[in-house]
Amino acid sequence: MDLENQKRVKEYAEQYGPENIVVLLGAAEGEAAGLAAETVTAGDPTYAGPLAGVSLGLKVYHICEPEIKAEVDEAVYDEQVGMMEMVLNVDEIISEMTAIREQYTKY
Repeated sequence: MDLENQKRVKEYAEQYGPENIVVLLGAAEGEAAGLAAETVTAGDPTYAGPLAGVSLGLKVYHICEPEIKAEVDEAVYDEQVGMMEMVLNVDEIISEMTAIREQYTKY
């Protein structure tokens, strides 16, 4: 997660309260999604950005997870995500995201 996005997430969590924020990711690989998820839950593991040492504990999901997919209009999902979903390792992404949520999510 780039530094500007870290800054935005931190500002929104401060403004609206971390219990009111859900982060939605769209990374193409499980490892990348996991790194971004860890950043918004436990803090930036590279200690390079605004979330370095900041444990927000935010709820975080990937767009391809069933819980999120079920909330999106099917036609919109197919148009915006459908093609990518066919080439992603969705099981790997779900596993990574679930592990991060179980370990770090507070809210």
